[in-house]
Amino acid sequence: MIILASTSPYRRDLLQRLGLAFEVMAPAVDETPIPGENAERTALRLASAKARAVHRAAPGDLVIGSDQVAEIDERQLGKPGDHESAVRQLRLVRGKRVIFHTALCLYRAGSDRLQLANVPTTVKFRELSDDEIERYLVRETPYDCAGSARVEGLGIALVEEIKSDDPTALIGLPLMRLVTMLRNEGVKVL
Repeated sequence: MIILASTSPYRRDLLQRLGLAFEVMAPAVDETPIPGENAERTALRLASAKARAVHRAAPGDLVIGSDQVAEIDERQLGKPGDHESAVRQLRLVRGKRVIFHTALCLYRAGSDRLQLANVPTTVKFRELSDDEIERYLVRETPYDCAGSARVEGLGIALVEEIKSDDPTALIGLPLMRLVTMLRNEGVKVL
């Protein structure tokens, strides 16, 4: 059995693209960054922690954990949670490049086999006026997205350029890397 250790509807929707049977379980993990920890390390630690937290309830299964942390000027940007925080984040990133670290973990419970990877995506944001930011947030309300932008929706209008090895990484689950990890565990997607 494959288990997605996530409450994210975006990750669930992405995993459905592969046509594999899977279950979703919510991981109980504190997502607070450790002081001094860089964004990539935070994302990798949380992806692994989510997979390991869920495996206790499902020993013997393949568990997928993922986490995303945005980084600008070595500063982490998490999920804004509310309108005011999203306004602050979008003002901070306008006209700048942001790296979105999307970490992926595939954990085989029972054998303690773990595959872990970071798939970074660099996003160049447009110069945005305060009015554009406000109109976007009223229409999209991306308060559950790292960096306050949902590029699979209207958030694409905030972006000038995206560079990544995997187009699904920015949405929250790098499927190309996941397919490789699943193949390593003997799971055939095709």
